[in-house]
Amino acid sequence: MQSACRSWLLLTCFVLFYVVYLVLGALVFSSVERPVEDQLRQDVDALKQEFLNQSCVNAAALERFLLKVLAANKYGVSVLGNTSGASNWDLASSMFFANTLVTTVGYGHTTPLSDTGKVFSILYALIGVPFTMLVLTACVQRIMHPLVVVPVGHLQRCGLQPRAATVVHFVLLLAVVVLCFFVTPAAVFSSLEPSWSFLDGIYFCFISLCTIGLGDFVPATQPQQNYRQLYQLSVIVYLFVGLMMMFLLLRTIHKMADLHGLTTFLQLPPCEVDLDDARKPIVEDRHEAFLTEKEDIRPREPGSQPCYNTINTS
Repeated sequence: MQSACRSWLLLTCFVLFYVVYLVLGALVFSSVERPVEDQLRQDVDALKQEFLNQSCVNAAALERFLLKVLAANKYGVSVLGNTSGASNWDLASSMFFANTLVTTVGYGHTTPLSDTGKVFSILYALIGVPFTMLVLTACVQRIMHPLVVVPVGHLQRCGLQPRAATVVHFVLLLAVVVLCFFVTPAAVFSSLEPSWSFLDGIYFCFISLCTIGLGDFVPATQPQQNYRQLYQLSVIVYLFVGLMMMFLLLRTIHKMADLHGLTTFLQLPPCEVDLDDARKPIVEDRHEAFLTEKEDIRPREPGSQPCYNTINTS
């Protein structure tokens, strides 16, 4: 019991440190990029006024104006009401950017303007990406027992065979994930985003939780959107929990494949030389313990695992 409490406490500290890491990254991004963005907004506004003051505009001047406007729009600064628009580098927006960076979603709707921001993005991702994967993996390991092992055991006690129980459990788990992390969020996004349809919401959820991140649909980007910062923080939570559930699905599929013998079926049969090499210990002075370990890591035979509990969780 004490070990379990210590484990949950450690996981809580990991999650809290992850949040602190996002906040610290957001503070740095905001302090570095916001002044550059403000200067770009002023330049675009001056360019707009200069263009409007010209009584006669030739094709070359119009082309130069459009190129500068498109370049500014690439960095999230629009010529349409840019002085009154919401900043792309306030604290919530910077935290949203940091989250897409460390989760490798990377929508690309907002990118660093300065060289300092680009260098910091590299360093921030070098630490943040593996740490995020570590936190997600730790969370999945903690929820595997209540969401996978316990339900499968309950189905077996109800009379189902182990293989049938795993299939039924996976179908139910998949249905819950689709409903809670695709259908319901898609309905919410389509209601909050005026230009999104329900299909657009489904598309965004799939692209995000698969970490494809094309960036053609990004929520909370409208400048005058109500509760925009709260909306962005909610999307951050959705991405983290959604990615955790996708990890859980992949882990469940892997364990189900072990139980049904699919991993052994997909492996190529070893040749005789490989079998002879597999029997030889790497360290000469280790005997029975090493040979036992070699037996444990051999491919599992189909149906050799009666339930999830007997499959090594490593």
